[in-house]
Amino acid sequence: MFKHLKETIKQLAQSAVAIAEKALGSSTGQLKKKMAIEYVTSKLPVPAIFRSLIAALLSGFIDDSIEFAVEYMNSLNQKTDGENYE
Repeated sequence: MFKHLKETIKQLAQSAVAIAEKALGSSTGQLKKKMAIEYVTSKLPVPAIFRSLIAALLSGFIDDSIEFAVEYMNSLNQKTDGENYE
């Protein structure tokens, strides 16, 4: 179960970072990260009653996934136009 959930979190993190960047723009790194974490936890494919528990158990993994997604987006962006998603 957790392996499938972790793959889903990685995918959600990529979407969350893109959505946060589009919504908040630059110079709001911590706010974007908070928005991304909230997005991921709200979209977890588990019953709503368990979301906060699962989010707490996997908080480190969710954080790492978001950081990885930010780095990935930045690397893509540096290749195209030089903007940063931080």
